[in-house]
Amino acid sequence: MTFPEGPPPTGGAQPLVAGGVLAVDAGNSKTDVALVAADGTVLGAARGGGFQPPVVGVAAAVGTVAEIVERAAADAGLKVEGPGGRPLTAHTSACLANADLPVEEQRLGEALHALGWSRRTTIANDTFAILRAGVDAPRGVAVVCGAGINCVGMLPDGRTARFPALGRLSGDWGGGAGLAEEALWYAARAEDGRGEPTELARTLPAHFGLDSMYALIEALHLERIPPAARHELTPVLFATCDAGDPVARRVLDRQAEEIVLLAAVALGRLGLLDEEADVVLGGGVLAARHPYLMDALTRRLAARAPRARPHVVTAPPVLGAALLGLDRTSAPARAHARLRAHYGA
Repeated sequence: MTFPEGPPPTGGAQPLVAGGVLAVDAGNSKTDVALVAADGTVLGAARGGGFQPPVVGVAAAVGTVAEIVERAAADAGLKVEGPGGRPLTAHTSACLANADLPVEEQRLGEALHALGWSRRTTIANDTFAILRAGVDAPRGVAVVCGAGINCVGMLPDGRTARFPALGRLSGDWGGGAGLAEEALWYAARAEDGRGEPTELARTLPAHFGLDSMYALIEALHLERIPPAARHELTPVLFATCDAGDPVARRVLDRQAEEIVLLAAVALGRLGLLDEEADVVLGGGVLAARHPYLMDALTRRLAARAPRARPHVVTAPPVLGAALLGLDRTSAPARAHARLRAHYGA
């Protein structure tokens, strides 16, 4: 969603970085900002805390980003003048966690654009940053499997494919948190006799130094083990799978199937299902490159989209946000190449 160029500030003053891009990648756990010149040179950068409007409110979340932008500008030897002053750049490209619905993009975009950083502001979900970081041109699909799961796709003509990505409410399954919950479910039922035997009933509590699922359930319920520690159970699930446990393997098979379903539906919406197209894989679960999961995923994707090219993205998402900004400003290919070289991509 783009907020168009408004009236020129202060008598038509030009941006401090003519033709440049202010790139923002604001995730749940951290926010990266880069100030990029029109030729792709990174002039300044900064990192700060996560972007969580549902937790702290829009004003506080945007305030966190504003502080990081000020530090990135200072790193470039510049000062943010704010609304009514000279903008920093021609374009702000902000890829934001929790911008899942158009109404959320509108609300967040208005708040960011009002700060006067740029003449134009483009807001997108942060999954688009991961996609753009992983492709040489704005064409392809990305599936992110981190704490949760999401998928987006894009074409050079501006068409996109996306999902609400609101968890089970919007039909999602998996991600690190979902895998941990599924492992706990199977392990609990194995121990009390409602389900089939699985080594998860031993390995999950053992990770926390406990001797039974009952003890782990109690500790989690009473928060003697903090809720955030549940993410530690996904690597335990991987290890149990590696030991040959059939239940653990079924859980990872289901995750592979969900990832491929998202990718195939997005490719189909964009008319890419039967064409050569990149499928960018990101997020902590996929970045781990677990052999069983990656093999299951690759086999299923080859059956659904034989010409798809899956690969795990290694470049930082802020690169993708910046590249999206350079796309919007019609920067030449050499600017994109210089920016990629800066991030080692």
